[in-house]
Amino acid sequence: MPFIFDGEELGMPTILLSHGAGAPMDSGFMQQIAAELAARKCRVARFEFAYMAERRNGGKRRPPPKIETLMDEYRASIEELGQVEKLVIGGKSMGSRVASMIADELWDKGLVAGLLCLGYPFHPPGAPERLRTSHLAENRTPTLICQGTRDKLGSRGEVEGYALSDRIELFWLEDGDHDLKPRKRVSGETQEAHLRRVAERAAAWVRGLE
Repeated sequence: MPFIFDGEELGMPTILLSHGAGAPMDSGFMQQIAAELAARKCRVARFEFAYMAERRNGGKRRPPPKIETLMDEYRASIEELGQVEKLVIGGKSMGSRVASMIADELWDKGLVAGLLCLGYPFHPPGAPERLRTSHLAENRTPTLICQGTRDKLGSRGEVEGYALSDRIELFWLEDGDHDLKPRKRVSGETQEAHLRRVAERAAAWVRGLE
């Protein structure tokens, strides 16, 4: 599968990112966060799941396949990427969920240093009772979740009541939605400013990983 790379290659930690359910690897969100991380001495590799690549090539607009299929595709992307200086896996929304479900097996093998989640989907839209957190309670991989405080797939009020592993660090973006975008009239902030803040925190966190 093809990658899009941002940042220097030699000696830099690599962050492998996958996209969310509805937008490709070169969406505005993905492009900005990759550029911001690269500006802070991280090498970013982006890849696309097969169903999204099919859309790009003129195929029908299909929903994502089963999570197990996406997990296998994520494992394949890591293998194709090859050996790197320090590997952190993650993604946007669905991509972060997929990465989180294979993180511990890779951590136990010494293949990854951490997990970076950008807007984690703690539950499906409109279904707060259907939690996607059981594996996060037992998570062993050092993890940074960057989340908007009013995310409809896991707001601050909701998430603070979940049982999460102490290996997980939460970085909150005030008034951010699922795309970490705040309401400018309410907060005076912009999505671009939030993504710069995320990149600053994530880059520092990555540098601190063993």
